[in-house]
Amino acid sequence: MDKHDEPIVYLTRVDIDQEELQRLFEAARGRRKVDFRPVLERSFTWVTAHARDQLVGFVNVAWDGGVHFFLLDTTVHPGWQRRGIGTRLVRNALDACRGAGEWIHVDFEPELTSFYHRAGFGPVAAAAIARIQ
Repeated sequence: MDKHDEPIVYLTRVDIDQEELQRLFEAARGRRKVDFRPVLERSFTWVTAHARDQLVGFVNVAWDGGVHFFLLDTTVHPGWQRRGIGTRLVRNALDACRGAGEWIHVDFEPELTSFYHRAGFGPVAAAAIARIQ
């Protein structure tokens, strides 16, 4: 079976092997992230994508502890991109938040506009960002 024919399993808020998560970020972004344990302890939820025993995708949902959610770190392994995995990760994250809050926010680079629109986000008339780095 070609890897592109393998079924992808999506899981919500399951334990994640930290080293496997770091390898995913290294493959997809060329660098490791900070220690995710304290990040995930404060997260509302996260969604992972798996092909067999390999972690191939991840998205995190942070929140304010009330009704506002923030989608972060949407990541798919380069060898698994362009197969709808990222879109499904985001949609599953949105579904996990339904009924628990008022809105979910995401920041992204302009070239990802159509991706996030396909995944369920729409444009807003009023938003601003202050870069601090």
